[in-house]
Amino acid sequence: MPPIAAWIMLVISWAGTLAGVFAFIHALTQRADAFAAADRKTKPIWLGITGAGTVAMGLFGFGGAGTLFWLAGIVAVLVYIVDVRPKLIEVQRGGRNW
Repeated sequence: MPPIAAWIMLVISWAGTLAGVFAFIHALTQRADAFAAADRKTKPIWLGITGAGTVAMGLFGFGGAGTLFWLAGIVAVLVYIVDVRPKLIEVQRGGRNW
């Protein structure tokens, strides 16, 4: 594999892990009742999902033998970031009905 390709795969792997850390910290700092108000799973469940996804991405790099585990981790983290996080922010801010 050319050195630039290995470098790009390393950057992708670390970016996914950092996204996982962000998602876990965000879930950790949210109020537990906001998850219920947003009609999402409970806070401990999302902490487990984002935590396990982050650990999977940290242990198994992108492009290695454990790529499948890395992909499962990034999918779990991205579901939180693009689906749950905006809903939590909306609930805690108060929905604006224009």
